[in-house]
Amino acid sequence: MGLYDKFTRLANQREQFQTSGLNPFGTCIDEVYSATEGRIGERNIVLAGTNNYLGLTFNAEAIAVGQAALANQGTGTTGSRMANGSYGSHLALEHELATFFDRPTAIVFSTGYTANLGVISTLADPNAVVLIDEDCHASIYDACVLGGAQIIRFRHNDAQDLERRMVRLKERAKDAIIIVEGIYSMLGDVAPLVEIVEIKKRFGGYLLVDEAHSFGVMGATGRGLAQELGVEQDVDIVLGTFSKSLASIGGFAVGSAAMEVLRYSSRPYIFTASPSPSCIASVRASLQIIAQQPELREKLWANAARLYQGLEKIGYTLGAHISPVVPVVIGSKEEGLRYWRELIDRGVYVNLVLPPAAPSGITLLRCSINAAHSEEQIDKIIQAFTALQR
Repeated sequence: MGLYDKFTRLANQREQFQTSGLNPFGTCIDEVYSATEGRIGERNIVLAGTNNYLGLTFNAEAIAVGQAALANQGTGTTGSRMANGSYGSHLALEHELATFFDRPTAIVFSTGYTANLGVISTLADPNAVVLIDEDCHASIYDACVLGGAQIIRFRHNDAQDLERRMVRLKERAKDAIIIVEGIYSMLGDVAPLVEIVEIKKRFGGYLLVDEAHSFGVMGATGRGLAQELGVEQDVDIVLGTFSKSLASIGGFAVGSAAMEVLRYSSRPYIFTASPSPSCIASVRASLQIIAQQPELREKLWANAARLYQGLEKIGYTLGAHISPVVPVVIGSKEEGLRYWRELIDRGVYVNLVLPPAAPSGITLLRCSINAAHSEEQIDKIIQAFTALQR
């Protein structure tokens, strides 16, 4: 198949979902009024499809320091961290992240995707073997491919399957890299970290946890699932993003002092322009808020429970556990598209997730809740889903 044949095939697939109404691949949120409200066309909508878990995108302090950095340091660094793109604020944020996680080292990247790509591709070289949960994010898969490592997938959240595969590796198990996520972004479930840590202790290996969706959300101080389960000391590297709870853009890795070598060997770190000063400033403010306002996490989980229980009561098939990610399982792609459009007509925006982004070939209406949603907004979402069943 030639290049243009591939383009034609992909265009035809997209066209199937553009025959009428809104286009799920190109819908524009025309205005955003707050962490929970926006406008699509002429419709005011409740935003229930963002990853803005703590609702900090409109935090006054984060906006103010971001605006000041924009005025004082300009719109961008125009260079990578290895060139002119390391400002004092980048180094300050790295120190603050390391302190927050009680780790020796933190490295800031331009995006969460780049953080995964940069760390994992450098470690997962052609001599390495990597065991990853089959539901891991695309950036983790891409990083393993870029590094050239042998990739072994184990069944989602199945510690016994991981153990079987570690047994088969024999001596190689002691140097294997195990990668899982905290909260999985599509189904909202969490990794069985206690069981995985026990396997690591028996067989060896290195454990990397992507806490992108669990950072700020779980743990006594918001450090994520590893903190929630009391196994932080057994996680070698924590990876994360600024685009969820920290309400900006960028990524990070925290770990031991030995991780500093990544600054001189990670191609995505070396050859990507660094985050803008305004992004860094707003992240620093949001990190302080996460540390100082645990009530935001409490409100987030109360909102998540309200939505989950409300949708469960009216008969929808949901993810296995209450989580800020509330996936509603829908039958066919066509039905999912119809429901998604009808929800927008009723003033609610959620994510339409189709295979292969949705696991196991299912179609999802993915809701994500944040701490800024009011009870009335949660109830409006439930009412909109109720109307779909009529």
